[in-house]
Amino acid sequence: MLFKYRGFDKTGKRVKGTVTAVTAEEAAQKLRNQNIYYESLNSTKDFSFEVFSKRQMQGEQLSIFSKELSSYLSSGMTILTAIKLMENQHEQEKKYLSFLNSIKTMIEEGKSLYHALNTQTVYMLPEFYLQSLNVAGQSGKMVEVLINMGNFFSAQNKVKKQVKGAMVYPSIIFTVAIAMTAFLISFVVPKITAIFEDTDQKLPPITQFVLHISDFLTAHYLTLIGSIIFIAALYKLAYAKNKSFHKLIDTLWLKSPIIGTLIQNHELGRFSYILSLMLSSGVAYAQAVKLATATFGNLALKDLFENAADKVMEGNKLSNSLHATKGAKPKRNFMQSLALGEESSEVAHILNNISRLYAEENEDRLKILLALLEPVMMLFIGVVVGVIVSAMLLPIFTMTQGLSR
Repeated sequence: MLFKYRGFDKTGKRVKGTVTAVTAEEAAQKLRNQNIYYESLNSTKDFSFEVFSKRQMQGEQLSIFSKELSSYLSSGMTILTAIKLMENQHEQEKKYLSFLNSIKTMIEEGKSLYHALNTQTVYMLPEFYLQSLNVAGQSGKMVEVLINMGNFFSAQNKVKKQVKGAMVYPSIIFTVAIAMTAFLISFVVPKITAIFEDTDQKLPPITQFVLHISDFLTAHYLTLIGSIIFIAALYKLAYAKNKSFHKLIDTLWLKSPIIGTLIQNHELGRFSYILSLMLSSGVAYAQAVKLATATFGNLALKDLFENAADKVMEGNKLSNSLHATKGAKPKRNFMQSLALGEESSEVAHILNNISRLYAEENEDRLKILLALLEPVMMLFIGVVVGVIVSAMLLPIFTMTQGLSR
C-alpha cells in the first residue's frame, strides 16, 4: 500500500512524499528510520485521482530523465543521490516531482530502479524501457543503456517537432483558403447574383453551379458542421475502440503510395533500433523481439510482428516467421538485412544500421514532400478563387455585351 506523508526532516526542512508499507504503523516506522517527523500520514485509495490520472510519460520527459540520471551515475553517484538531486532541479514540476519522489522512496527501502519504475503509479512507462533497465541493472550496463534510451527518445521527439513545425505553414494556408472560400460563397456570391436575378438574365453554367453551392452552404452550414464533428468523433472512437477498424485503417495507410513508405520506414526503424539496443544490453533474443513489438504504432505491422514473435519464442528465426505469417509484409531490404543478421549473428549491428538508414531516408522524403505541399496549396487556392471570380465576372461580361448591342 502507498502512503502519503507531510512533515519535516532532521534539518527542519518541510518535506512531503510517499512511502510503501503494509500498514500505517510500518509506514510510520520507515519515516522514523529516515529521520522524518510527519504531521500527516494517509493511505492512497485504489481508485484515487492519482491512479486515474496515470498516463504515458512523454518521450521528451523520458529522454530528460534518462540523460540526467545517466549523467549523475557516470560521475560516480548512487541512484538514490542522483534521484534526490533531480528532485531539487524539478521542484516546480509537481507531477514529475511526485514521480521522482515515489522512485526515491522505494529505492530508500532497498528496491531496485527497475522495481521502483515498474511499481510507481504516476506515469506509465514503455515495457521495453523497463525491461532494458532491468537487464542493464543485472549486467552493470545501466549508464550505457540510459544514454542510449535518452538519445532514442530525444531523436523521436526531434522528428515529431520537425514534422509539426513543417506543417504549420501549409496548415495556415489551408485554413485561410477554406475561410476565404466560405466567406465568398456565403456572403459575396449571393449579393452579386441578386443583381442578375433582378434583370432576368440567364446565368452561365459555372455561375449557376457556384450559386447552387452558395445556397446549399448558407441553408445547411450548421448541419454540415455538426455532421463533420460527429463523423470525426465517431471515427476517432472507432479507431480507438474497434481493433478491426483500427487495423483496416492502418493497413490502408501502409498501402498508400507515399505515406505508406514513410510509415514503414518510421515503424521499422524504431523497431530495429529498440531491438538492437536491447540485444546490446544483454536481453535474450526471443524476449527482445517480444518486447520490441510493443513499439509499433501501426496495428497491421504490430499484429504481424506479434504473431511472428510467438514463433520466435518457440525457437524459429524472426525472418522466417515473418515470411510464414499472414498479413502486411515489411519492406524487402528489411527482411533481407534481418535474415543476414540472423545468419551471421550480427542482428544488433545490422539493425542499428538499418534504423539509421530509414531515419535518413524519411528525413529526405519529408523535405521533398513538404516542399511540394506549399505550391500545391497555393495552386488549390488559386483554382478555387479563380472559379468563384470567373462565375461572378462572366454574367457581367454578358450583360455588357448585351447593352453594347
